[in-house]
Amino acid sequence: MSCRIPVLFSGLLLIANVGAADELRDRANAIFKPIPDKVTQVRGQAVSDDQARLGHKLWFDPRLSRSHVISCNTCHNLSLGGGDNVPTSIGHGWQKGPRNSPTVLNAVFNAAQFWDGRAADLQAQAKGPVQAGVEMNNTPDRVVATLKSIPEYANAFKEAFPNDKDPVSFDNMAYALEAFEVSLTTPNSPFDRFLKGDDKALDAKQKEGLALFMDSGCSACHNGVNVGGQGYFPFGVIKKPGAEILPSGDKGRFTVTNTATDEYVFRAAPLRNVALTPPYFHSGEVWELEQAVAIMGDSQLGRTLKPDEASAIAAFLRSLTGTQPQVAYPVLPPSSADTPKPE
Repeated sequence: MSCRIPVLFSGLLLIANVGAADELRDRANAIFKPIPDKVTQVRGQAVSDDQARLGHKLWFDPRLSRSHVISCNTCHNLSLGGGDNVPTSIGHGWQKGPRNSPTVLNAVFNAAQFWDGRAADLQAQAKGPVQAGVEMNNTPDRVVATLKSIPEYANAFKEAFPNDKDPVSFDNMAYALEAFEVSLTTPNSPFDRFLKGDDKALDAKQKEGLALFMDSGCSACHNGVNVGGQGYFPFGVIKKPGAEILPSGDKGRFTVTNTATDEYVFRAAPLRNVALTPPYFHSGEVWELEQAVAIMGDSQLGRTLKPDEASAIAAFLRSLTGTQPQVAYPVLPPSSADTPKPE
């Protein structure tokens, strides 16, 4: 009997632990979804390899900017989780941007782009920074002139858009960038493996954090494939943070809709790979993940999270880091005598 009781007790513990993990997984699967291994369509249309290859080069080409200094990768560095790890990005003429640069990784799963959702999709988003005076400070006509002046690009656009009479266009530039960006996904995170049935993918603290994340109400805003990025919510539902975190001059989605109820409303940040993308919030003023969790608990939920609770939720959030895209730095085609000079 003395030999069988520990064995039996151990077996009961195992069954209890498996049951608890299954229950937690079932709850999580009702709220979140794993990142798919690959995205092959955009708005119902297949993404061609020629378009994606062209977009890959354009992503790294600083000649899309007026200064020939800033590329898409400058502010969305694929080696840094798709952001730039500074409070607000530095753009044309060393100007500081107004908001923290959101990650481009898994952006294809967001309902809309930018903190205020002003771009409906990645194609629309790609046009914004190129033209923004504080970012790349260029114009559509100058971009097209630049691309047409480079023979290798002119040929690449013909291959990528064979049905277009004039394939080198600002719209096609943006579409090619989108075709590349849909490949910037990060599947196979520990959390994804847990959702698919691997009990050991999360440790005990991360499972505790996942339960707290759901039980505390965090998942009301941060849900779906991207654990966020789907809806708009006031920053400060219960209590507004201080002005250093919520600058009074940035009224969020109000600038898009001009609706009073949209003042200080922002898109819920997607939390995939959040451990790689400090500082946090649109103001970029918080560097520690645990602090960001505590601020959200206080401002959005009206709950003062204990240090061990914030730590557990942060541990869960770190399980959202997936396999990073392996993107080679391309060799870009040379300019010609007709290529507009940097300004």
